[in-house]
Amino acid sequence: MSEHIHTPVVISLPIEDRQTSFTFYRDGLDFDPIGEPAEDGIPEPLQFALNDGVRLMLVPTGGFDWVIGDHEVSGYGQSECILDLSTETDAAVDEVVERAHQADAEIVTEPGQQPWGYAGAFADPDGHIWQVVVES
Repeated sequence: MSEHIHTPVVISLPIEDRQTSFTFYRDGLDFDPIGEPAEDGIPEPLQFALNDGVRLMLVPTGGFDWVIGDHEVSGYGQSECILDLSTETDAAVDEVVERAHQADAEIVTEPGQQPWGYAGAFADPDGHIWQVVVES
């Protein structure tokens, strides 16, 4: 059996505006920011602890380009992945989607029964799609 080093999984997403994204994820989704605030009052790097093993890092597009080299960042309205948030009830799905909407998210799929269960989806201020589902 090989030895595994436990490190958190970090999901990095490109963003246009640090303040807009920070406010959306902190206030709209109630994610916990981590790290010391920079001069603008926002942690640098801008990260949120989602659970013990997963972090969300929001990287200004220019910095994101340093990592992806000749690859292109998907434009607004183009999705390369769907990020899922699990809840325990239909009402919790409704609540999360509504909170995101109140924080200026675009509703992509209204909450409701889908073939795979109760779910709804929204796009964050940079167009990244989040699906909220009842954990099965």
